[in-house]
Amino acid sequence: MLVDFRVSNFRSIQTEQTLSLVASSDQSLGQSNTTPTDTLGVPAVLRSAAIYGANASGKSNMIMALGFFRGVIAESATLMQPTQKFGVQPFRLDPQSLEQPCLFEMTFLLKGVRHQYGFKITADRVIEEWLLVYKTKKPQQWFSRRYNSETKIDEYEYSVHLTGPRKTWQEATRSNSLYLSTAVQLNSEQLRVVYDWIVNDIVFFVPGTLPAPEFTVSQMSDSTFRESLQKFLSSADVSIDKVDVVSRKGIQQQFKMDFASGRVESLRQESDMNVPQFHHRTDAGSAVFELHEESLGTQRLFAMAGPLMDILQKGRLLIVDELDTSLHSLLTRRLIEAFHSSLNLQGRAQLIFSTHDTSLLDQEIFRRDQIWFTEKNKAQATTLYPLSDFGPRKNEALEKGYLVGRYGAIPFLTEMSW
Repeated sequence: MLVDFRVSNFRSIQTEQTLSLVASSDQSLGQSNTTPTDTLGVPAVLRSAAIYGANASGKSNMIMALGFFRGVIAESATLMQPTQKFGVQPFRLDPQSLEQPCLFEMTFLLKGVRHQYGFKITADRVIEEWLLVYKTKKPQQWFSRRYNSETKIDEYEYSVHLTGPRKTWQEATRSNSLYLSTAVQLNSEQLRVVYDWIVNDIVFFVPGTLPAPEFTVSQMSDSTFRESLQKFLSSADVSIDKVDVVSRKGIQQQFKMDFASGRVESLRQESDMNVPQFHHRTDAGSAVFELHEESLGTQRLFAMAGPLMDILQKGRLLIVDELDTSLHSLLTRRLIEAFHSSLNLQGRAQLIFSTHDTSLLDQEIFRRDQIWFTEKNKAQATTLYPLSDFGPRKNEALEKGYLVGRYGAIPFLTEMSW
């Protein structure tokens, strides 16, 4: 589970900003919106967090920073070439920031143990890298790496807690690759747990797009999944009584490319295809509908349901930029409620999203520490802060307060001249 994420000198983010999912002492919605950890220093974490802000305020850059952090870990040791530069963009409105490295650090819980991993990079190389593990109150620094600009070499320090051929991994680590990623490629099972959580258990939905429905269909052979799916869809459309899959003959088209000649061959063949069907029941009667006959909202929810159920059951972290561009506000509520409900097995799955949907600013949906805002200061740099900084009353109308500017993070418009 994610505890917090720190970033500085990335795009519109100049000074260090921290998105924290550590639950405050507030008892509101404690059972549904938080998960106890039994961990020193982090008694409970939040199951979700929403980020609000005006256009160009930097909320998407916070989401982008999370994606960049994950991407460097996933690709630096495998896909990047030895001379390739990182596609990192420091804050450009201050000449000093252009000369400084970009910072990314994530703290998370693995099997009840707090891990703190981060790095600093420039376009050319890794400047620093570290991993701290809190098996006790005092952290174990498994490794640290720092580039010495005078000697032009990376200096490493290790603790006895990191086992394996550490020097071999060090020698194989390029200036533009992470030690963590390189060690995992060279079979460090101890570090693989950290790598796998970041790369495989953090899931991103691209703005304005949704997953294809085929994944949801493929999961429906599992009776437990099908039961959860029906419960989830019924919460959005109460007339859906059952969802099942039927097999039909269909034409599949595949493309095969001959790389030597550059020719592309198209293959069409008949095969069995699984098709979802939706059984609706009302007091007046019943009917069966195909997916394309359902409302656009139900189609989108069905396509999202498979990946969502997988995330909920496996305790993964879902990150969505501009969630409201993909779903109606009522369906967005259903998705959020899934993370706050019993569908979230053991409460380990989490959701982070940016949005403009002010109807979600409701204290029956979110605690005050789950709502975050982005705003630009006079230097046009992004600041990130939680609603709890303002100490709103428990019965305060948050949507109204936000729209009148009580919490900031709204656009200030000037008169247009044509």
